[in-house]
Amino acid sequence: MVKLTKIYTRTGDDGESGLVGGTRVKKSDPQFSAIGDVDEANAAIGFASAVLDKSSTAYEVLQQVQNDLFDLGADLATPAHIDGALRMTSDATVWLEQGIDSLGENLGPLTSFVLPGGKEGAARLHLARTIVRRAERSVASLAEAQPLNREILIYLNRLSDLLFQLARVQNQDGKLDILWKPGSA
Repeated sequence: MVKLTKIYTRTGDDGESGLVGGTRVKKSDPQFSAIGDVDEANAAIGFASAVLDKSSTAYEVLQQVQNDLFDLGADLATPAHIDGALRMTSDATVWLEQGIDSLGENLGPLTSFVLPGGKEGAARLHLARTIVRRAERSVASLAEAQPLNREILIYLNRLSDLLFQLARVQNQDGKLDILWKPGSA
């Protein structure tokens, strides 16, 4: 368990930060961009969950996702050569896929793309979805430069799908979705 006794350490004042294992890396490094984008995605999910009923399935799902994203961030911050580290596994992705399928049972088929919006909870979930997509792009870029756990990218890809389904559910199972009308003026 993590125990923080002091919030500031001054160790990052020179523009570097530490990875698991002690390696120091510039904060401008793509690895920290990816970690930061995942952190921002997690905050956006927290922002979305703040307007949901705390006893709802959606809220519970998002609480698990936020914990998973901390695990994912730890995986990103741990060099590939370190054995025994906390790593994302396919189990987390399977759990997301089961949630996506379960949420989809009450949703009708789409006849157009869905514009972000509708009820406040849905709009916040759409915002979180787009931030997750940015995190996915950052991680994909990082994966081109260094070895990464493949499950990280798979998880982020499925997470954006889950957030899309949750947004549709928040929009009264898609009844309040705003559909794209191509070429409308």
